[in-house]
Order: sequence, then structure tokens, then C-alpha cells
Amino acid sequence: MTRVTGLRLRTHPSTMRALFLHLLATVAQPLVRRANAHPPRRILIIKPDHLGDLLLATPALAALRAALPTAHITALVGPWAAPMWQRSPELDALVTLPFPAFDRSAAKPSRLAPYLLLLREALRLRRQRFDAALIMRDDHWWGAALALLAGIPRRIGFAHPLCRPLLSEALDYHPRQHVTQQALDLVAALTGHRPPPAPLRFSPTPAAREWAAAWHQTHVAPNEQLIIIHPGTGGPTKHWLHSYWIALIQSLRRPRRRFLLTGSPAEHAALAALATELPDVSLLSSEMTIDRLAALFAYAELVIGVDSGPLHIAVSQGVPTIHLFGPSDPLRFGPWGDGSRHHVLSAGIACSPCGVFAACPRATDPPECMVALTPAHVVAAAETLLATVR
Repeated sequence: MTRVTGLRLRTHPSTMRALFLHLLATVAQPLVRRANAHPPRRILIIKPDHLGDLLLATPALAALRAALPTAHITALVGPWAAPMWQRSPELDALVTLPFPAFDRSAAKPSRLAPYLLLLREALRLRRQRFDAALIMRDDHWWGAALALLAGIPRRIGFAHPLCRPLLSEALDYHPRQHVTQQALDLVAALTGHRPPPAPLRFSPTPAAREWAAAWHQTHVAPNEQLIIIHPGTGGPTKHWLHSYWIALIQSLRRPRRRFLLTGSPAEHAALAALATELPDVSLLSSEMTIDRLAALFAYAELVIGVDSGPLHIAVSQGVPTIHLFGPSDPLRFGPWGDGSRHHVLSAGIACSPCGVFAACPRATDPPECMVALTPAHVVAAAETLLATVR
């Protein structure tokens, strides 16, 4: 969009980026190698997202390996998410890259830094002579540009306006399609085989299973139900209210129910503040890892939390779950599993989902979509699940 201000023309940054990417697609096309491997022998998966997003793509990894059992498959992921795929039997190599705009801890880089990184990484990838690349995020123009500059002949992604000119094959873009189905569609486009739906998969290590078994034996009586509350997540607007968590646990208290708060070491302070008001509730954060969390979830009767990677981990372990959604889209990021065992709750206000996780666009603090989702809604859903599953 071009804006007229007095006698000056000011071009919107998104328009400038789109023009740049169209130019890049034209200039870089002669650098692309001819496709000569069918089926493809060397495949690159580009996935810049975080833990939960990688877990949601595990059905696609399984489908890809089943369709192309002899292919060499490399995944390029952020270091923040590598633990999710580091033991994946479907992958031959896992490489980390600090994708621009996805590192939640890093300081804001210079304007040129993402493009310099793009060129350096493209030169490295060119030497590996990949036959195909799957861009496993529908709007990831940077990843699509990386595959183009690396000279990869087949670059399959979605027809997002910024990605389309950089791809050799652009699938129909549906912004609210579930990300797991999107990943499966990419595999189908590459292999010609449409895989059947498959569950999420994450297997804790034997050491983590032993740790979880020991914790459960020590802290939970044989006749008690373990209910795990996982309040944390990466986006501030997805957080539920402190007072709501307290009201929820107090309302769910019954004889022979044991409650556990879980979180990462970085979330310890927030969890400790809850625990001080709930002295009979256990707390685990400082010693938690992804493996231990997954192994511990397997012992729960129910896991409750906001939209987050750990809730998807709970789904992968077969435990019933309740997911509290506000600004995020459950059609896109909701649980991938049996809807009778995995419930999504949202207040359904008009501006939700907005997809903005840093601060409410309407400046409500706390976000109205999370305030409107009251403990009573969650208590009712929890009691239903506890009475009908397991």
C-alpha cells in the first residue's frame, strides 16, 4: 500500500518486502539446479517454530519417512525447539539455525542481520545439494527464500503472498487450517501419497520414565487421582489470571485428588506465587525437562493449561486435556486428537482469535478474552472429563 503524505509518497514496509521478494525470485531463479531425482533422495525440512509447533508436525515426519524410506531427511530448526525432534527416528540429520524473528530471548538484530544470515546459510546449504525442501510454516518467506538461494529445485510451501514467488510448488493457502494438516499436505504434495491421520508422537527417555515413576510413587497415593495444572506459555496475552487458577483448584478439590503445578525453570516464580496460596498443591519447575514433563503427564488423570507446547505434549502421552484459548486460534493450533478427550475452551468474544501474543491489540490488561473465560467454565469441563474418560 502506498500512502500520499503532502507531496511525498511513503510505501508501506510490507509492500516493499513483497517487491523485494518478487525481485529476488527473478534474480535467483538461474541459480536453481535442475530437478533430476525422482523420487527425491535428499530432502530438507525448514521449521523455524517452537516446541509445540514441532510436535504438531510429527505426524507429517512419520508420513514422509513411510513414503520415502530410503531418502536422506534433514530438518533445519531453531535451537529453542531442537529437543522436540532430536531423537526422531524419521530424521537422518537435525541442524539448528537461529531463525530471525523467532528467538524470544535475543535482542533485536540490525536490519541487515537477517539477510546476511540468509546468504551465509544459503551458501552452506548449496553444498549439500538437496533435491526438495518443505517449508513447514505457511507464512515463512525467509525459509522459502533460503531454499531458493540454496538452489533447491523443488520448494514446496503455501501460496501466502510473500512466499508464493519463491516456491516451485505453492499449495492453496488457508490461514485457519490446522498446522498439522498443513504439514501432512506438504508431504502429500512431495510424495504423491496422502497419509492417513496419525497421532502426535513424543517418547520420553527411559531415564525420564524412571524419574516420573519414582516421583509418582513418592507423592501420589495408590487411590488418588493426579490432576496437573500447567499455567505457563510463551505469549503474555495467552496467560490466564492468577486468581482464576486459585479458584479453579479450590473448586476441583475432592477427597483422593492430588494437584500438581508444572512449568519450566523460568516460570518458577509465577508458580511459587500460586503455591503459596495453595499449600497442599505440589510444585515442579526447577528440575523439569521436556522428557520428564512428558513422562509425568502419562500418570495424570487430567492436564489443564493455556495454549502451549506442554499441552500438546500431554496430548501426545494420551492423557485427557483442557486447553484455554484466548488470542490464539484453536482451528489452527488446537489439540490434534480425539475431541472427546481433548477439550478447547474459549470465551468466544468478537475479537478473538486475534493472533497477537505480546499485548492485547485493544489494550485490555489483562486481555479481555482470558478474563471472560471464567473458572466456572473450566470446572464444568474438568468434571465432565474426569467422570467420562480413563
